[in-house]
Amino acid sequence: MSLAKISPQQARKMISEGAILVDIREADEYAREHVAGARHVPLSKLDAADLAAQRDVPIIFHCRSGARTAGNAPRLSEMIGGACDAFIIDGGLDAWRKAGLPVVTDRRQPLELQRQVQIGAGSLAFFGTLLGLSISPWFFAVPLFVGAGLMTAGITGFCGMARVLVHMPWNRATYQPQI
Repeated sequence: MSLAKISPQQARKMISEGAILVDIREADEYAREHVAGARHVPLSKLDAADLAAQRDVPIIFHCRSGARTAGNAPRLSEMIGGACDAFIIDGGLDAWRKAGLPVVTDRRQPLELQRQVQIGAGSLAFFGTLLGLSISPWFFAVPLFVGAGLMTAGITGFCGMARVLVHMPWNRATYQPQI
């Protein structure tokens, strides 16, 4: 079963009438920015949530761009088991923000882990190439190593850089999902 897509404005109206907004992003994403009052149920912990208990109350799911929610629509639909109407915000949090609707932003929270990996890998590749061109060709091993790591992460789902970054002092979050 596919979930119907609705606009952020429709979602806001439904929420004001009692619908439940469920944010399926991971804890680091939610802690940095979210819609006030959204119930946080990360996709990685969805199996532990009891969304079917929300009988006769519409549920609206969202992620950052809408792609993750749309890609998991069958799983989300299965979780509620037909207990209520369920919807997806078309365009997710990005569309919500573009529509001028309020979000809670905490800039003290670290950037999302995926963005940290992109910044780290991009920096290593850029500076390794720059040093390889200007100082020694041996520095070309750095972007070669980064490229191999990114390929491995894409193929296997294991990202060594993310595993290292998650243990950095700035990523020691105290936020726990609501489930």
